[in-house]
Amino acid sequence: MQATENVTDRLLAIAGQSKGWLKFLGVLLIIYGIITAITIVGILIAWLPIWMGVLLFQAGSRADSAALAKDSSQLVPMMDKLRVYFMIQGVLILIVLAAVVIGFIVSGGALFSIFQAFR
Repeated sequence: MQATENVTDRLLAIAGQSKGWLKFLGVLLIIYGIITAITIVGILIAWLPIWMGVLLFQAGSRADSAALAKDSSQLVPMMDKLRVYFMIQGVLILIVLAAVVIGFIVSGGALFSIFQAFR
């Protein structure tokens, strides 16, 4: 039982140390989303960084309350917020990688067509 309490105490300490960064990055993402919403195209995608920023800020708040109250039950919702954030981030990275591959294929085809036209 001592090992479980030790792990829980360490997790609470780590959560307390990470709360500042989680909130800071959350605020930055929210500001980025607001700035993105200023442009016409940005209005379509501005909700995504705002949502991700809110998730990080909420995770930071849960980490703060868990560390202050020494309440390990707050670690579960904190980790759930982080899980959703990283899932969204992973999907976005896959979309960008797919767009890059498609861009390489299209630009390679365009270059091939240009070279064929000069033959």
